[in-house]
Amino acid sequence: MAKVDLHRAGGYYPPVSFHFKVEFINVGNDNDVRFQSVSGLSLEQEVEAIKEGGQNLFEHKIPGRSKFSDLTLKRGLLLDSDLIQWIKNALYDREYEPANMNIHLLNEEHEPLMTWKVFKAWPKKWNVSDLNASENAVMVETMEIAYNYFKIQKG
Repeated sequence: MAKVDLHRAGGYYPPVSFHFKVEFINVGNDNDVRFQSVSGLSLEQEVEAIKEGGQNLFEHKIPGRSKFSDLTLKRGLLLDSDLIQWIKNALYDREYEPANMNIHLLNEEHEPLMTWKVFKAWPKKWNVSDLNASENAVMVETMEIAYNYFKIQKG
């Protein structure tokens, strides 16, 4: 049976959101690319309101600065993680070493379909899930990462 190119055939299937990889450039080891979830890839335009004397019906709205949300990364707790050492150095010792990141959305061959290139990321918060003897759950660690901005690259 011939393989059908869905883009030419008029059909299109959006990519799945569960196949991704997170890379911290020059931080972390082989374990530090696997995450359960990444949230906060968001870009927003701030709006500045200008009031005009004598005009009481409305305010003029003009575009302001771009605003990027903090990232939240979740994964099962790792006991051997260079990334956690990077976070501890920042949060305990106040040794902040910003790192660039790549967040790759992958295709079925594990190749990037889209990459968010994150610049000057630094750890803002780290926490673990509650200890609860009545639940049968994996211990999850959550990291909040602040950064300057991201750029989106296809492929």
